[in-house]
Amino acid sequence: MSANVCPGCQHHLRFNVGAVEAQAAGISAMRVEGTIEHPAGDEPCEYCVVIAIANERGERITRQVVGVGALQPGERHRYSFSVDVIPTRAPGERKRS
Repeated sequence: MSANVCPGCQHHLRFNVGAVEAQAAGISAMRVEGTIEHPAGDEPCEYCVVIAIANERGERITRQVVGVGALQPGERHRYSFSVDVIPTRAPGERKRS
């Protein structure tokens, strides 16, 4: 991975001025935000967050459960999902042959 900031914990991994500029040039290709809430009832319910990635032919690349939890009656949770596209080289940097 060429990122300077970990996409998971958002801590700095390294400092490189050229790479910082390249990372800043990245774009958010997709972002989804939403809320789930406990359906009516007196019993707790469980949920899981699943991410599946497929290529353009529909072939599965990966499928991962990234979170599990429970909702108590009357409880709600907010979620955010994003896909960021970040160049691996600084602008103007030549590709190695």
